[in-house]
Formats: sequence, structure tokens, C-alpha cells
Amino acid sequence: MFRAQLLTPAILYPETGQTKPCSTNIDKIMAMSSVSTGQKLGIVARVASRVISQRARRARSFGAIKHAARATASHVGRVLGQLWLEVTGFVFLFLAAIGILAFIREYAKYQSGHATSGRVILALCFTALFGWFGVSSFWRVWKKS
Repeated sequence: MFRAQLLTPAILYPETGQTKPCSTNIDKIMAMSSVSTGQKLGIVARVASRVISQRARRARSFGAIKHAARATASHVGRVLGQLWLEVTGFVFLFLAAIGILAFIREYAKYQSGHATSGRVILALCFTALFGWFGVSSFWRVWKKS
């Protein structure tokens, strides 16, 4: 029994000044013996990265780098947003230009009696819709800047 108490880890309780065997630590140690080396290395890496990140948060240089990265990312994000609006505006205006050509072609066919008025109205609605999308996209860029 004395030998078992020596092998069993003990916790000192300051309130009573007594030690109590801690069987949960032994259970954890026994459970870790069945874990593979790769899993153990993964656990060590997670603990090490947590300790490093906690120490890095306290450093002034880490804070400065974090603020610089945040400012750069927000500026780049704003520029990419404007670029996205300009590209989509150009695409919509290009489609509206194709719609104008289709409207002219269908109107000529309508005048000669080879097409119905529905096709002319459809081409006109297509042109107006995509023209509005293109103009409103450029308008949103102008409002943001």
C-alpha cells in the first residue's frame, strides 16, 4: 500500500494541509499511452501555438502589425469593391449595347413586316434593363468615392 501511494500523484490541499491521491491524472496518463505519436505531436503543436499567440498578443509590435494589416485590408477591400462595381457596370452596358443592336435589327424587321411588335418591345425592355443596371453600378461607385 505504501508503494501504491508513492506511485500515485498527490495534490496538496492548502485548506487542510493534507494530500489526496489524484486518480484522474493517472487515468489521463494511461489514456495518453494509447494515443499515437502523431496525435501527441499535434497536441504539443496546439499547446505551443496557443502559448506563442498569447505572448505575441502582449507584444507591442504584434499590435502594430495587426493594426497595419487591418488598415491595409480595409483599403484593399474598398478598392476591390469599387473595381467589382465598375467591371459589372461595364458588362451590363456592353450587354445594353448588344440590346440596342438587337432593337435596331428587330425594328427594321418589324418595319418590313417580318417580325411582330412583341420582339421589338422585348429588345427595348432588355436594352433598358441592362442599361439601368450598368448606369446604376457606375452611380454607386461615384457615390462611394
